[in-house]
Amino acid sequence: MRYGLIAGGGSFPLLSLRAAREAGHEMTVVAVKEEAAPEIEELSDSCHWLSLGQLSKAIEVFRSAGVTEAVMAGRIQHKQIYSAIRPDWRLVKVLKNLRRKNTDSLLGAVTQVFEDEGIAILDSTFFLAGSLAREGANGRRKPSQDECKDIEYGREVAAALAGHDIGQSVVICEQACVAVEAMEGTDAVLARAGELANGRRLTLIKLAKPGQDMRFDVPVIGPRTIRKMRRVNATAVAVEVGKTLLLEKDELLGEADGAGIAVVGSG
Repeated sequence: MRYGLIAGGGSFPLLSLRAAREAGHEMTVVAVKEEAAPEIEELSDSCHWLSLGQLSKAIEVFRSAGVTEAVMAGRIQHKQIYSAIRPDWRLVKVLKNLRRKNTDSLLGAVTQVFEDEGIAILDSTFFLAGSLAREGANGRRKPSQDECKDIEYGREVAAALAGHDIGQSVVICEQACVAVEAMEGTDAVLARAGELANGRRLTLIKLAKPGQDMRFDVPVIGPRTIRKMRRVNATAVAVEVGKTLLLEKDELLGEADGAGIAVVGSG
């Protein structure tokens, strides 16, 4: 079967493509110029490089290829969406009708446009369901009692943050919130928390939004997250079961085990 893929940044779309190809699917890719990696072209049956603003062209590409089901995968930085992109007439119409100008609202509206044109947008984890976080310790180490306290408190803070669609991550130190995520992303939040904590132990909590639409913007951690945590003495990360994607799962858990970092699924 032929599927479409709208590819943003990072390894998520590359892993999705590999999994799809291994399952025997043909893939037509719309690669976002501002975000996608060059390697995306090598894994695609056909690859079309389009700007974020070219919504009509993306629909045309999928229609021409006979695609009726597609997946959105990969990072679209919040700052890119409202930067200097040139929206076509269809995207201008979407932006004009948005009640809220946050990423969730925009991606939801864009998804609806695709579906109105007969292109169903599937869950972004469609090809990688086996890499979703499971309950409890996903690696070898379980969280300590102190880390569990930080996780419990951090989940409360992260839930409030996610409910306003501001960000998905918070960093906790000794049951105090050191840093919260907005548009800058998890890596920047960890770096800022490390500067403020002066070497004290940190815990990262990453939650999905209430009623998370699994078609876009799902929470993701990968090996790079673990490496960033190690640098700032973050010893545990808590994520949401069945809603957080563990990218390059074997490598991620191997790095976490090697660094003594607990990867915990809860909720």
